[in-house]
Amino acid sequence: MKARDFITDVMHSVAFLSRLPVPARFFQDADGVSMRRTARAFPAAGLLIALPAAFLVVMFTSFDASPQLTSWLAIALAALMTGALHEDGLADTADGFGGGRDKARMLEIMKDSRIGSYGTIAMVLSFALRATALGSLVETLPGKTAAAGLIAALVLSRALMVWHWQSLPAAKTSGIAAGAGQPGPGERNVALTIGGLLFILFTLHALPLLSIALVLAAAVLAALLFARLCERKIGGHTGDTIGASQQITEIVTLVALALTA
Repeated sequence: MKARDFITDVMHSVAFLSRLPVPARFFQDADGVSMRRTARAFPAAGLLIALPAAFLVVMFTSFDASPQLTSWLAIALAALMTGALHEDGLADTADGFGGGRDKARMLEIMKDSRIGSYGTIAMVLSFALRATALGSLVETLPGKTAAAGLIAALVLSRALMVWHWQSLPAAKTSGIAAGAGQPGPGERNVALTIGGLLFILFTLHALPLLSIALVLAAAVLAALLFARLCERKIGGHTGDTIGASQQITEIVTLVALALTA
């Protein structure tokens, strides 16, 4: 793996997963740079996407701001960085799985840009659970340590979304995910390795190894169970379920960190 190619993949991942500006030079001579290859850099892109929210946590805790105010603003900023890309996927998936009677109807509902009752509940729960868990970390840990936990959750969840994408077939032949291709085992393994190592790096100073292992196990189990649900409901993945997998594993990771910290 060439360092230059990987840096290009990171920048393409940042452009795909967020609203952060990326220099145009990374898109010059981009022939051959496919989303299949770029997916291996999703966890590294997650690190860059998480930095503004992590900085907000450090800054607000230095002024002794309310933990709940700090956490809600940090989660809101993280969503702003992505244009609520993954939250939208979670909402569409919840509407489809909750309101559809069969695969065809579920996919039809998920394609609809309007958000229904199930999607609204899913988004409210997502923000509430993440903000509450992060607020617990802010309240019990130093600001820099809580910020590191947030980074760890955002990185790990983007590694597991690559696993979700690679482990399931496409549920339909059209759409962004189907058109982008599918990461192979090599790209999946790179993403999982980077995500796992970065997660350990950002949590090792705050948690014992056993706690780190338990948090990782909880996140992996959540990803596995959600993948099985997608397989049963629609026979594979869509762009919406990929986004939903990021949200679900981020929630579980933050909650598990709050319980073990």
